[in-house]
Amino acid sequence: MRACNCSCVIWTGPLPGARLIPAQANTACARQGGPRYPRPHDRGGAVKSETTLDFSRVPGVLGRIVAERVVDYQGADPALGEPWPAARRLEAALAAPGLALIAEVKRASPSQGAIAPLDPLAAALAYQAGGAAAISVLTEPRHFGGDAQALRDVVGGVTLPALRKDFVVHPAMLREAADWGASAALLMVSVLGEATAEFLEGAHHLGLDALVEVHDERELDVALAAGARIIGVNNRDLTTLHIDLEVSPRLIRRAREAGFAGVLVAESGYRTPADLTGVRGLADAVLVGTSLAGSANLERAARDLMAL
Repeated sequence: MRACNCSCVIWTGPLPGARLIPAQANTACARQGGPRYPRPHDRGGAVKSETTLDFSRVPGVLGRIVAERVVDYQGADPALGEPWPAARRLEAALAAPGLALIAEVKRASPSQGAIAPLDPLAAALAYQAGGAAAISVLTEPRHFGGDAQALRDVVGGVTLPALRKDFVVHPAMLREAADWGASAALLMVSVLGEATAEFLEGAHHLGLDALVEVHDERELDVALAAGARIIGVNNRDLTTLHIDLEVSPRLIRRAREAGFAGVLVAESGYRTPADLTGVRGLADAVLVGTSLAGSANLERAARDLMAL
């Protein structure tokens, strides 16, 4: 990887099965794209094509956070190492009958500011006692108050699968998720675009499940084409932070109509049992952060939210 004369970075060859291709000079990378890497090779060893990630195309609040994460991982080693066996713990937990809860350890957010000074392990244990099927842990430090230790503490202290929730822009972030004990990592189509499939392959190479997040029909089509096994539909437009609870039901129906048989997760904006009416019988799970994290009693809040 190398830095250019703007906020972009360029890397080559980070994913399993890919050979290194020398990076070419790109002083106009803001126009031509950001990080680059080849797609996995075919059995004959030839690289099929090269994918370019242009993070400068990501707008709004999301774009600012992504730009910061790109800088954070400049110079990081892109190698994923040896393959890990697939455990599929998150997938199995969410595929159980009924509507499952992914409860989030979330100290802050761009939309809410400071939410609560949560102890990650204590919060995760409360969620587990409250019936959660999995725990989502923010590891982004500036806007969400997350860090690696929060994820390590949760993984070491609960029996539920843990999702590393961050803005993945580099293969090293997947390797970290696996090294820190996560069962899954978040992949955002709004960030990765057509490179989602390559990052999904990288996650699976490391034995991780991937929650592939979408917000509109175009992103859903990308996730389906990438071969996602778990798709999350975010009701929040991360460029504006606006929430529309009709987004999840609409896209979940579309996914099923397209023949998707995997796990579907509705995300963001759920505060009461009534809010979940539109996704019961459609979604396999809901991911809830702010309304739970800001409650006085996390265990009771989790139970009350999911009560029929």
